[in-house]
Amino acid sequence: MQIQVFVTGGTFDKEYNFVTGELYFKDTHLSEMFDLGRCRLDIDLKTLMMVDSLEMTDDDRQIIAHNCRKAEADRILLTHGTDTMVNTARYLADQEITGKTIVLTGALIPYAFGTSSDGFFNLGSALAFVQVLPPGIFIAMNGRYFQWDNVRKNRQTGYFENIR
Repeated sequence: MQIQVFVTGGTFDKEYNFVTGELYFKDTHLSEMFDLGRCRLDIDLKTLMMVDSLEMTDDDRQIIAHNCRKAEADRILLTHGTDTMVNTARYLADQEITGKTIVLTGALIPYAFGTSSDGFFNLGSALAFVQVLPPGIFIAMNGRYFQWDNVRKNRQTGYFENIR
């Protein structure tokens, strides 16, 4: 079973400029993370964009939907910024992409920050969930998975939680 992994940016892949204190994008860390995690899955990795999710537009979401629709794999993992991850999940659900399991995941702390990042944990969880969940749109964060229409990011705690 091949897993299609699409990269869109988000905190997951941000770098830190020690001189200016700003976060920026250079390249995805996913290949390195798969290697360090000794991942033995059949993965096709493709970068679609490198944007902060607060700057993501519906045109960007259309690119994501188009790539999900045309992917040969029926298991898709999408790395995404956490601020608008739920919006993108909703957008994908509205596109009626059938027969595919799509799991979105991200990080609150950049992978480049080392052991303080939640990225490695979220990526591993998402890889497990995408293999076992039925077709549909899901979010995997904090060791849990959520249906696209029953999740929100709690901005006070930084955790994702069910709405009801």
